[in-house]
Amino acid sequence: MAVEELQSIIKRCQILEEQDFKEEDFGLFQLAGQKCIEEGHIDQLLEIIQNEKNKVIIKNMGWNLVGPVVRCLLWKEREDDDKRKVYFLILDLLVKLCSPKELLLGLLELIEEPSGKQISRSILLLLQPLQTVIRKLHNKAYSIGLALSTLWNQLSLLPVPYSKEQIQMDDYGLCQCCKALIEFTKPFVKEVIDNKENSLENEKLKDELLKFCFKSLKCPLLTAQFLEQSEEGGNDPFRYFASEIIGFLSAIEHPFPKMIFNHGRKKRTWNYLEFEEEEDKQLADSMASLAYLIFVQGICIDQLPMVLSPLYLLQLNMGHIEVFLQRTEESVISKGLELLENSLLRIEDNSLLYQYLEIKSFLTVPQGLVKVMTLCPIETLRKKSLAMLQLYINKLDSQGKYTLFRCLLNTSHHSGVEAFIIQNIKNQIDLALKRTHNKKWFTGPQLISLLDLVLFLPEGAETDLLQNSDRIMASLNLLRYLVIKDNENDNQTGLWTELGNIENNFLKPLHIGLNMSKAHYEVEIKNSQEAQKSKDLCSITVGGEEIPNMPPEMQLKVLHSALFTFDLIESVLARVEELIEMKTKSTSEENIEIK
Repeated sequence: MAVEELQSIIKRCQILEEQDFKEEDFGLFQLAGQKCIEEGHIDQLLEIIQNEKNKVIIKNMGWNLVGPVVRCLLWKEREDDDKRKVYFLILDLLVKLCSPKELLLGLLELIEEPSGKQISRSILLLLQPLQTVIRKLHNKAYSIGLALSTLWNQLSLLPVPYSKEQIQMDDYGLCQCCKALIEFTKPFVKEVIDNKENSLENEKLKDELLKFCFKSLKCPLLTAQFLEQSEEGGNDPFRYFASEIIGFLSAIEHPFPKMIFNHGRKKRTWNYLEFEEEEDKQLADSMASLAYLIFVQGICIDQLPMVLSPLYLLQLNMGHIEVFLQRTEESVISKGLELLENSLLRIEDNSLLYQYLEIKSFLTVPQGLVKVMTLCPIETLRKKSLAMLQLYINKLDSQGKYTLFRCLLNTSHHSGVEAFIIQNIKNQIDLALKRTHNKKWFTGPQLISLLDLVLFLPEGAETDLLQNSDRIMASLNLLRYLVIKDNENDNQTGLWTELGNIENNFLKPLHIGLNMSKAHYEVEIKNSQEAQKSKDLCSITVGGEEIPNMPPEMQLKVLHSALFTFDLIESVLARVEELIEMKTKSTSEENIEIK
């Protein structure tokens, strides 16, 4: 019945001129053709499409059948091979015979339809037909831009495989799609290369390809993990995709060295105004991704000039590292840390001049490392960030270290980080005391100014000592070191001049705070012991935070641990005060003897 209906419609349309086809004819043709497919009359449908007499009708109306045919290929995988071959023949003929303009829109709608794992199957099925259709069109730049944008939007919905096993399994087909997308794009890149006239249309085509390259650098390449080169054996899909994208950039006259060196300058690199919005949205992530691919993965690195200094390369990459560290994805943060390590290892210790800290990213990157150290839930990244912060500190000159320490003490607001910085200050003082020159920043007035940020309690005696215990212990250890190493008569560090202020602002409030804290926790222990007898659950306050419904046994462990911390602080404090007394007494006796 469906075949007869379709033949009847075609017979009526055969006697009409092309311009006389009515909207009603299109609708009837689509319904009858779709019914033929649904009822399985695909051999007869193929014959109708192949019939030369129906060429004009198929050209104008046939594109309506592409959707039903594609859906059958996607959803009826279990059909026998002979039927699938007929579906493919019908699709090929429709692509060959139908209006390319209508086909383009129809194919893009079909690509946008699926979700989940069907996205990649749809793309892999339709890329070749889509390429054929676009090559027939005259307004190629617009068509390619529309197609690449649609394809990228769909691909960006797919999860990026993370591990080697996930990449090999490629459950969602992203890796296959990336490879197929390169093959889809290659003819259009070649067209740009072959067109020597540099016409306006060719320039627009370059821009569309450039936008696609930038989008690809952001997704999937920003988050994609790369296999170890020893493991990949030339089969890393993302490395292949990245290499081809960077190759495309050079082919369309935007070689990556030029892009990297121009990035961040006030002068716009792009010619077309419409691209500036795209640039603002994509460029930071895309350029960071490009820098990682070149400097860490070594893709096309041989195209960079060999004369570039390590300091210049670090300055080039710090903005990109900042972009990486602002993200929350594990793979992206990891790339930022790798790029930072790669850049810093090229530089000698103590050679990074303090003036570099006047560049915004040279301060925001260490602050970004602190955020990863304190907020990231992944231990390996926290440890790596700590190691990178130490490596960064090692590369700075003395004034640079001093400036960074002041900055991080003022901005980190984390006891553990502050303890880490204070330990670094102690190390620098130790080096300065052993030197005969270049010791200005960690002795005398400059050091005293820095110690003002270290040897004090943020809220005086009311400071939460448990929450700040790491910082307090590090400060006491630093003070103990200074008292031992610097004699009152030498006073190289300036400690003995400032001792009165240190006692008033740090040691005395610490004594009071310890007495208050120990009294509070002793009361809490007594309450917990009483609760243990009654076997009730109750809450306690530790470090300023209430811990509800904790079993009494666990409460006692927490409370005793806090008391142990206070005892430890108290013992170090007592030792510091004992050393101060011994040193001042010894100096007084020496002075009396001299007199």
